[in-house]
Amino acid sequence: MFNLSNQVAIVTGGASGIGRGISECLFEAGAKVIICGISEEKGKQAAKELNGEFFQLDVRDTSQIQQVVDQIVEKYGKIDILVSNSGVYPQITIEKITEDDWDYVQDVNLKGTFFMTQAVLKFMKQQNYGRVIVTSSVTGPNTGYPGWAHYGASKAGQLGFVRSAALEYAKYGITINAVQPGNILTEGLEAQGENYLEGTRKIIPIHELGEPEDIGYAVAFFASKEAKFITGQTLIVDGGQLLPEEPSAIL
Repeated sequence: MFNLSNQVAIVTGGASGIGRGISECLFEAGAKVIICGISEEKGKQAAKELNGEFFQLDVRDTSQIQQVVDQIVEKYGKIDILVSNSGVYPQITIEKITEDDWDYVQDVNLKGTFFMTQAVLKFMKQQNYGRVIVTSSVTGPNTGYPGWAHYGASKAGQLGFVRSAALEYAKYGITINAVQPGNILTEGLEAQGENYLEGTRKIIPIHELGEPEDIGYAVAFFASKEAKFITGQTLIVDGGQLLPEEPSAIL
């Protein structure tokens, strides 16, 4: 079950952090993983280790998106899986957010997801098959955090897009779903320091931080042929962090 052999998978932002965990899990499941991202050095290294391929891509550039997607289709003849994972999360309070700050986050997180998915869906429609998985977040759709108003808005927007897109493409054998990570132990989280990490562990019922692979396995499930009856849905992967009504409920 959940065998992705002979599947061609694109992972944006797939060279590090959560994206790297996703890329590794898809590779383990047998997919040909194509990593798209800005950092050529990290991208090429990750692609080499996963026997995949790297395309330099800024998801804010619609013409570049189309060129990369066309190249992938020309080389491999198909795209089975898209994981729209590229994202940024600069922490800025509302009073200090400028228009450029706002646009940067929306352009990468929300517009990037839309235009990348739009470009790939044209080919998936011709195939009558496809799996699109969006990396959203619990922040925005379910929770808030000071300094992340622009980020939370972009992540909530992604889920609105997923639901409507799923309806438009269901009849073509294409499913579109999202994963919502909680606190995942990435380079960015580690940079917050051990005190922050230990405090976060205390508010997660399983008292552990997530690993990038925890998100990767959820994505691999949505990407599988067996998940054909699931579309327009989201899966929260957070160790139960959102469950307690109050802190005393955590044992």
